[in-house]
Amino acid sequence: MSTLLENPADFTGRAVLITGGTKGIGRVVAETFLAAGAQVTVCARSEPETLPEADGRRAAFLAVDVRDPEAVREMVEQAAAAMGRLDVLINNAGGSPDADAAEVSPRFVEKIVALNLLAPFYVAQAANRIMREQTDGGSIVNIGSVSAHDPQPGTAAYSAAKAGLLVLTRSLALEWAPKVRVNHITTGLIRTESAASVYGEDGGAAVTRTLPIGRMAVPNDIAGACLFLAGPLSSYVNGADLAVHGGGEYPARYLATHPELA
Repeated sequence: MSTLLENPADFTGRAVLITGGTKGIGRVVAETFLAAGAQVTVCARSEPETLPEADGRRAAFLAVDVRDPEAVREMVEQAAAAMGRLDVLINNAGGSPDADAAEVSPRFVEKIVALNLLAPFYVAQAANRIMREQTDGGSIVNIGSVSAHDPQPGTAAYSAAKAGLLVLTRSLALEWAPKVRVNHITTGLIRTESAASVYGEDGGAAVTRTLPIGRMAVPNDIAGACLFLAGPLSSYVNGADLAVHGGGEYPARYLATHPELA
């Protein structure tokens, strides 16, 4: 017999850790979980001037380079100890500037792969050690990119790392269930302050016309997906890739034959 959920968006008493949670998408994700009642810890390399807050409650902060596995282990243990438990990990830290694959340095490639693939692995591994000992386990959400499915010029190392993150998610979901669920979000084009220059001088109007849903995502769209995957509504969702990209982009051949979209 099924049991009705009183309020599936209520995270009161739950403890959430968000990497890269001090700005951009991660900050909005942190604010969303705070508004849902959760305790939230965010981490980044340096502490921001202000921390995420909502409803008079503020996230805690821990400084860490997520590419350093020993520092990550200590950070996760410290976060869990301070909050009393660890229910949710949002692996959000990542990113890359565009780079020419023909000329890019080995050091650049190593850094991008470390940040976008190895770091999420290190944080997830440390979180799993804690979650698997809890009666009700935990949930890990890896924030990926449409580049894993549809790479663009200038993103070779980043796209390869994000493709690896998707397969890593599926692998961990197999190994760590049933105590720990691991899922993935494929993000599309997201309008943030840091990404504004990428979309052109028209503010992204031309880019928006390539999207079936008619707009770019905003960080709240990703935050809502995180809330879903971390909570009871998705209790049977494991190893999934949730596409939060508005339906993707129209194929180039379609745009070429439909000038009204140009």
